[in-house]
Amino acid sequence: MEDASTPGSILKKGTAEVLILSLLEARARHGYEIAKLIELRSGGALEYNVASLYPMLYRLERHGWIEGRWVEKAGERRRRFYKLTPAGRKVLAAQRRSWREFIAAVEAIALPGKRNALPGEGS
Repeated sequence: MEDASTPGSILKKGTAEVLILSLLEARARHGYEIAKLIELRSGGALEYNVASLYPMLYRLERHGWIEGRWVEKAGERRRRFYKLTPAGRKVLAAQRRSWREFIAAVEAIALPGKRNALPGEGS
């Protein structure tokens, strides 16, 4: 289990919004499904405890970026499904732009061959 101050947990916390909004872009989903899709699509590299995911969903809902509704199906327990709102789509587009810029900046510094050498540095 990661400590809350480790780089991995800090990065994970910073990615939650864009991951959730991205998964809700195609269709409405419930919290457990969102958590499982994050784990599956990341090849197990990212895992969100469902209990910690719900406060994030409630916060996104308070911002007006997602909308939740309870759905009851015969023989199944009641589930809250979340969908992306028009405001959420705008936020997602902005967050994707920010992430692309951030990743490009980190790669320019951290990955050999992806950056320009500064004066006095080797190639």
